[in-house]
Amino acid sequence: MYVATKGGERAIDNAHAWLAEERRGDTDIPELGVAQIREQLALSVNRVMAEGSLYDRDLAALAIKQSRGDLIEAAFLIRAYRTTLPRFGSSLPVDTGTMACDRRISATFKDLPGGQVLGPTFDYTHRLIDFALAAEGGVPDAPVAAPDPAPKPRVADVIGREGMIEDNPRDDTTPPDLTRAPLEFPANRALRLQALTRSDEGFTLGMAYSTQRGYGRTHPFVGELRIGRVAVGMEVPELGFAIEIGEVELTECETVNQFKGSKTEPAQFTRGYGLVFGQSERKAISMSLVDRALRWAELGEDNVGAPAQDTEFVLSHGDNIQATGFLEHIKLPHYVDFQSELELVRKLRREAGVVDTREAAE
Repeated sequence: MYVATKGGERAIDNAHAWLAEERRGDTDIPELGVAQIREQLALSVNRVMAEGSLYDRDLAALAIKQSRGDLIEAAFLIRAYRTTLPRFGSSLPVDTGTMACDRRISATFKDLPGGQVLGPTFDYTHRLIDFALAAEGGVPDAPVAAPDPAPKPRVADVIGREGMIEDNPRDDTTPPDLTRAPLEFPANRALRLQALTRSDEGFTLGMAYSTQRGYGRTHPFVGELRIGRVAVGMEVPELGFAIEIGEVELTECETVNQFKGSKTEPAQFTRGYGLVFGQSERKAISMSLVDRALRWAELGEDNVGAPAQDTEFVLSHGDNIQATGFLEHIKLPHYVDFQSELELVRKLRREAGVVDTREAAE
């Protein structure tokens, strides 16, 4: 047993060394720096920060470099590191209404108050490979616009003045912290939103797409999508008042969804909500659609059995770190388990009168 263990350790050490060599790649090519990843692969950095639940661009970029671009592995590294950090307080809720917007659009109003801001987006690109980028060193000629610091009214508030949309559900109780306690059911909306913002982007996109195809009975419009920076404040007991400790970039999406009405309430629109670190608009929109689908019970709607309406299914399977761990553990040694299964199958075959090929060969 000692020899097997020692041999295994040596093999593991060699695998680590080989992995490091593969990560570095051709040494004749300059090594990719953390700053390069942070600045030029910003959308990957944003995804890792969101799914890793830690807002730190440098650490996310370092995790991407270490993981060879595997974003799930990078998010895993970030979450693992996050558990080692001390917690010295909690920030105040951010006010996204004061966001300095780089991008702010609405699919419901052309001339919305505050104006549409296209910002940096792939929406109007031709999806053609730009071979000029292969030349490297190119600097864009277009001037970079400064974010608009002026507060912009929310589209839902504009609709709300006519009573055409439900009041924004509010719960002032302190929500559970999913980063410090395991997910439990039933999960209220605050806990669901935490799980969705940490969930795998692809999974959340798939769930959102299913609702658009009829599995969840939602018909969404993007009431507003905004991307920009908001201040983060914190109350300091020694000072007796709140101070600003920094700012974060966020993507916020609020969807305006299908009508709701009853004998006692007039028809009105309902809401879905998404909020994610960085510029992650696909994730924020997906999150808002799934949020709306999960609200079927509180809105008095029927559950049609759609996957996106099943809270436990969505939240339990959306976490890519848990999913990866459970999936990839099956490639690790399961010799004893398999041998027991093998002996059971042999026994059943003997009882059924099937000749054992090993015995027949002898």
